[in-house]
Amino acid sequence: MSTFAHALVYVSPGEARIEEVGLPDLLPGMVEVETIASGLSRGTERLVYNGQVPQAEWNRMRAPMQAGDFPFPVRYGYACAGRVVAGPQVGRLVFALHPHQTRFRVPEEAVLPLPDGLSARRAILAANTETALNAIWDAQLAPGVRCLVVGAGMVGWLITALLSPRVDLTVHVTDVRQDTGVKADDFGVRFMTPADVQEKAYDVAFHCSASSSGLQTAIDALDFEGKLLELSWYGEQRVDVMLGGNFHANRLQIISSQVGHVAPARRASYDYRDRLAAALDALTDPRFEDLITEDVAFFDLPGALPDLLAPDATGIATRIVYD
Repeated sequence: MSTFAHALVYVSPGEARIEEVGLPDLLPGMVEVETIASGLSRGTERLVYNGQVPQAEWNRMRAPMQAGDFPFPVRYGYACAGRVVAGPQVGRLVFALHPHQTRFRVPEEAVLPLPDGLSARRAILAANTETALNAIWDAQLAPGVRCLVVGAGMVGWLITALLSPRVDLTVHVTDVRQDTGVKADDFGVRFMTPADVQEKAYDVAFHCSASSSGLQTAIDALDFEGKLLELSWYGEQRVDVMLGGNFHANRLQIISSQVGHVAPARRASYDYRDRLAAALDALTDPRFEDLITEDVAFFDLPGALPDLLAPDATGIATRIVYD
């Protein structure tokens, strides 16, 4: 069995390449996984690719299995799914928070078996689904709540998909793009442009657009004592919003929702592994497949990244395939 693998390495601003890397010894209690697919996290990996991770965030931004240090060179990523080929659980399909790499060796506890009905190719959504699930837990949605999702990118659509089975909620989605690559009807929700969003019409807004204009749309859409869950990661970008007007009179709340900690509402009963397992279970719903809008071969990835990570990139989730 080979002791080498190929990995994507971010080497300088706007440059990445595939490099051969050594694998650690396969010690007792470790597994070797042959990667079937991995997911590109556009928002975060755009910052990594462009060297825009703020120095103050270098430690907090480390991926669980990251190799190298910011800014460069660094192996980054956290959405790999594959098959165990050595060690315990040989033959099992598993998910791991690992960078883009053809195969890897990690402790057995670093992988989670996929539930029945979930393919490795869809499981690449699990890390971002954790983020969406955590935001919903942060929101603590009671029956009858009117929800607005601002920003129909991957996290926005994942929140929408998780909320859509709840018939006790109203769920609307807005984005500046007329066509996001996903049909809102498939999830039984209404899609609209920002110009069509009514002011003071929602109890909870999930903001995922990473833009000042999107954040303002979310604030303006909230009714009295409404809550805004802020999921966008801005890096070093400044954000300008209007907090005058009715912001204080309407007692609005802006709540930071970030996946680094389990939401307080679930912290007593869920740890990180439990939350990731819950995300994997949610992905057994075949509708989530609609959110994967393109496939890219692993060895073609360096040449494809400029388009995939461009600010105006189309589509939702990019799946990297290794076969």
